[in-house]
Amino acid sequence: MRRVISLWLPSFAIQRRQRLATAPERNSEPTQPFVLTLRDGPRILLAAVDSAAAQTGAAPGQTLAEARALCPILRSEALDPEADRAALDKLTDWCSRYSPWVALTSASEPCGAAGLWLDITGCAHLFDGEETLSAELVARLARFGLTGRIGLADTAGAAWAVARYATEAARPVRRIAPGEQTQVLVSLPVAALRLPAAEAELLRRLGLSRIGDLLDLPPAALEPRVGPEVARRLRQALGTLDEPISPKTPVPPQIERLNFGEPVGTAEDVARAVETLLGRLCAKLEKDQSGGRRFGLTAYRVDGSLARLTVGTARPLRDTAHLKRLFAGKLEALDPGYGVEALVLAAETLEPLTALQMTLDASRTQSDAKSPASTRAAARHDLGRLVDRLGGRFGFERVHRLAPRESHLPERCVAPSPALPHRPNLRNRLSDSSAQRSSESRRSGGWPERPPRPTRLLTRPEPIEAIAAWPDAPPAQFRWRRLLHRVARAEGPERLSREWWLPQDAGAAERDYFRVEDEDGRRYWLYREDSRWFLHGLFA
Repeated sequence: MRRVISLWLPSFAIQRRQRLATAPERNSEPTQPFVLTLRDGPRILLAAVDSAAAQTGAAPGQTLAEARALCPILRSEALDPEADRAALDKLTDWCSRYSPWVALTSASEPCGAAGLWLDITGCAHLFDGEETLSAELVARLARFGLTGRIGLADTAGAAWAVARYATEAARPVRRIAPGEQTQVLVSLPVAALRLPAAEAELLRRLGLSRIGDLLDLPPAALEPRVGPEVARRLRQALGTLDEPISPKTPVPPQIERLNFGEPVGTAEDVARAVETLLGRLCAKLEKDQSGGRRFGLTAYRVDGSLARLTVGTARPLRDTAHLKRLFAGKLEALDPGYGVEALVLAAETLEPLTALQMTLDASRTQSDAKSPASTRAAARHDLGRLVDRLGGRFGFERVHRLAPRESHLPERCVAPSPALPHRPNLRNRLSDSSAQRSSESRRSGGWPERPPRPTRLLTRPEPIEAIAAWPDAPPAQFRWRRLLHRVARAEGPERLSREWWLPQDAGAAERDYFRVEDEDGRRYWLYREDSRWFLHGLFA
């Protein structure tokens, strides 16, 4: 059964500013009334007031001049909605320590207030029950200087209603037992259904001031007078109509969390906790026959801040030892601050991974290990681990391989591609054919029948000064980077046509390539374009 918490922060904007106040501001006049203001044309209105200001008669909607007439020592500051929203986003991330499903309330809140929804379905047992979770959440918010009210029910609408209309300072948490939201909602005002002020006022004029007054009226009689919104909100609150609410961040498919009895502050303790979480998470992935491609670790500090680490893999896996090594390189940069009180490890991206794929390398017999298929599988397994470590250190966008590309020109015949493509069969065929060509080249004892390519290709062809016996002959000598090289052996030409169908190659001349070897045994790849000579590559 679904269980939803509605967290209401009635004085969020005021308390956020008070929390940011400097020590002299807090200690000089602790009871000095404080208000937040906003400008409405030529007038300055009160947007939110604290408890001290409310006792003087100040209320939202008053002008600042009227409030100061009641309280001359009133301290004011302009409302900052952008800063409030940024702080609320951070609080939303912090609340994910209780549930991965956290969302901002869509209903309009009074100016200066804020609200969140937490879907704690399946999470309450991690905190010894719903009552303990709710009490802990309110207590932690109080330590941050925030006043929180909590409503807990089967539906988001019922939780929203009781958090705002059935709680008080002495009782900040109101829990509705499963299936009992109707009995609680009947005594609440119709405004608890998240209705616009105009519709709530219309219902009161019709004598329908309580939600219970609406239960006996059929929708056919109610909708023509007040519209369909009232019936829709009522059904959502009672649970007869589903209310989809999107969380702030997507919920990971697999999550493991660890709460500490006392905050930990050493790297060794955090590393041991991460190892424990990895073991639990990989066991879940093995049960589901899946592997992770992206893993996220979130550390919740005692001061309410968060630290996040992300590890990606080239292939889906659930190897605890390998993931531990990947996280080890990043845990050094994790700052525990004043202490870490909870860790959450999430497998954010999953792909199918069968048991056969996992055991292909480790469980093969001695005879299978000698087979070409097993050798290739082991090589791919080791390559995946190498790519993971390089990608974790330098970034996966910087780890790639050069894949063949259809082009006559050497500088365009390869292109960067993912280090481990998703089509291993194609990659195997390409690598096998490359190995076959390489072995043929080694067996030939000289220049192979097919023109080879240099082991190092320059980023840009460099111009050289060359002298040839006749126009189509290979160079007898050339000067490159101020050094003169006399050619002892040459082979060519190999004519490569430019790609005339491309705009940048339209009208360009053809290239005649030569493989030359100087008197010192060094081999070069030269070409002639019109009457100019260039050096394009070096052979090993």
